[in-house]
Amino acid sequence: MRSSPTGPDADAPLWRAAQVFRLVTVVYAVGSQFSTVVNYTRPGLSWFFVGVLVAWSIVSAMLLSHRVRLRRTVTAVDQILAVALMAATRLVADHDWYSNHQTMPTTLWVANAVLSAAILGGPLTGIGSALLMSVVSAVVRDQITLDLWRDATAPVLVACGVAMGFATTAARSAHRQLEQAVRVAAATEERDRLARQVHDGVLQVLALVQRRGLELGGGATELAELAREQEAALRQLISDQDTHVDRGGEDADLTALVRARAGTAATVSAPADPIMIPRDRAEELAALTTAALSNTHLHAGAGAATYILLEDLGDELVLSIRDDGVGIGPGRLDEARDQGRMGVSKSIVGRAEWLGGVALLDSAAGEGTEWEIRVPKGETNGGDQRGSTREHRTRTSYRQRDGGRRPSHLAQRRRT
Repeated sequence: MRSSPTGPDADAPLWRAAQVFRLVTVVYAVGSQFSTVVNYTRPGLSWFFVGVLVAWSIVSAMLLSHRVRLRRTVTAVDQILAVALMAATRLVADHDWYSNHQTMPTTLWVANAVLSAAILGGPLTGIGSALLMSVVSAVVRDQITLDLWRDATAPVLVACGVAMGFATTAARSAHRQLEQAVRVAAATEERDRLARQVHDGVLQVLALVQRRGLELGGGATELAELAREQEAALRQLISDQDTHVDRGGEDADLTALVRARAGTAATVSAPADPIMIPRDRAEELAALTTAALSNTHLHAGAGAATYILLEDLGDELVLSIRDDGVGIGPGRLDEARDQGRMGVSKSIVGRAEWLGGVALLDSAAGEGTEWEIRVPKGETNGGDQRGSTREHRTRTSYRQRDGGRRPSHLAQRRRT
């Protein structure tokens, strides 16, 4: 049901404790049967029902402790059997007896059904089971109008459901935190190992190439400069990883992912506070950033500078990626798409649409290129919503302004 690298599922200790309690209550129920059977009108039938109680208690204890997939089924049977055994009290005793005593399976044994429900579904499910058992007990004993404080059945069962339900919630929360801590420790250890390897191998080789290239001069100077740039990029990447440790979990910091993907290839401007969004959305936006930077590297021209602006507008995220390169001429993207080169349409526009957003292109020959990606911050309504706007977004994604080109959103931000 809930397994993890840290060990068995979070609920397993609670299930084991509940089954120990179950077996203890069986002993109590059998003892109660010995003391009350003389008051029954059909003692033989009562012993049959007690035998069912004992057999089911043993079987369910084993199933609930070891068969994770059967827990929901066993818990449901628990509820049904507890109700049935309480109702069977009327078959083995007369009205004068059962109306003034607890039902045949005893309140203590009935609490097992409440505990199982609470472990399976939490406090509300446990309370629901407790109320059901309390009502059945009152109906069977003709005590439905009895003052609550004269009968401890309902308070005891509800208390069991609440206590075990909150214990389950706390156990699951602690288990998630433990899993997260294990992931962070493993990621940190792996990052440190890679950093050592890079430092002992790649960085030393790059430093050597840089020194020898400067010593040789001539054409080797360019090789030394490239080695210097790559050494700086690797050191920056290691530094970014130390600063922005991925903490695991369902959310991820989009700012950290974008900075890591940009490295030294672009200047990144982003809010000081982390932008935490669902992990799959953050990774898609980071991959989109990589695709845009790769496109810039290939087509913007030598020496082109790249700038990234990440904004959190509350319900919407805006990712702007701009370069001051040669720009994109009219019809160039459509021509590339017709020739089967789908890098932009799939890696950039396709990802934006998958996220329920839009990718706007602002470019002209000789004036650089800017991608403005606007996506909802949270989850979208799914494929139907994206499909209904796909045609419009595809048109606007390739829109290029002729003549009076609009002031760049990113350029305006840089000037301010």
